Amino acid sequence: MPEFLWLKILYTLFICVLIPVYWINYGPGNFLWFSDIALLTTAAALWLESPLLASMMALSVIVLESVWIVDFIIGLISGSSVIGLSAYMFDAKISLPIRALSLFHVFLPPLLVWLLYRFGYDTRAFVAQTVLAWIVLPASYFLTKPSENVNWVYGPGHGPQHWLPAPLYLVLLMLAFPLVLYLPTHFVLKKLFN
Repeated sequence: MPEFLWLKILYTLFICVLIPVYWINYGPGNFLWFSDIALLTTAAALWLESPLLASMMALSVIVLESVWIVDFIIGLISGSSVIGLSAYMFDAKISLPIRALSLFHVFLPPLLVWLLYRFGYDTRAFVAQTVLAWIVLPASYFLTKPSENVNWVYGPGHGPQHWLPAPLYLVLLMLAFPLVLYLPTHFVLKKLFN
């Protein structure tokens, strides 16, 4: 019997519920969010038992997902999101079952850490995730609406920024993800899991 089959099946069933619900309620562009990409790719990492896929997704989202969790916990205590990452979780206009599906943000980081513990950290993840980000960020810019601001390609937070030309901001964002987010995380994960 394959290792941790129950987890693979349970995770896959969750994905099978989430995909059509998100598609109907948010549209296909929503799946360009790095957290959604990580959610789906982690399913592949589980089934394939792939250190590279697990490492890429950990590198991609573990820091931002952790910030999302802190923001959500503060929101639960105070009644509203402080940073804004989890603000939609407190929006009564979004139905509770749809918001409940977003609780994947809570279990995804521990699951990725556990996968790294099991499989080890694949150091190729830094280059591979950077290449993926350089595909996803322009796709988010050209295929989604500015009002959705997927992966913050139009500006930090909810609205578009106006202090830089939009293409220059996108290029700087494409440099910031690998240099500011991925590289420090890469060194930490390499030290912890190799």
